[in-house]
Amino acid sequence: MEKRKEEIITFKVDPALAEQLRAVPNRSEFIRQAVLQYLGHECPICHGTGTLTAHQMLHLRTFLEHHQLQQCSECGETHLVCEFDS
Repeated sequence: MEKRKEEIITFKVDPALAEQLRAVPNRSEFIRQAVLQYLGHECPICHGTGTLTAHQMLHLRTFLEHHQLQQCSECGETHLVCEFDS
C-alpha cells in the first residue's frame, strides 16, 4: 500500500479572521481538525484529539471484547468487525 503525501492547501480570509487565527497556537492543526469535524470525519470517541481518556479506554476495551480491528483487503484501511456478524 503506497503512503499518501501531504498536500498544502491555502485559502483567503478576511482581515478579522486572519487576526483571530494568528492567535491560535497551532493554526495548521486547528484548521485541519475544524475541516475534519465539518466533513464528519472526526473520531466519535476522541473527538479528534488522537488520545482517549482512561474512562474512554475502559469503554473501548469492553466494546472490543466482541469486536475486532481488521485491515480491509480492498482499501487497506483498518475498520471494526463485530463477532456476531460473522
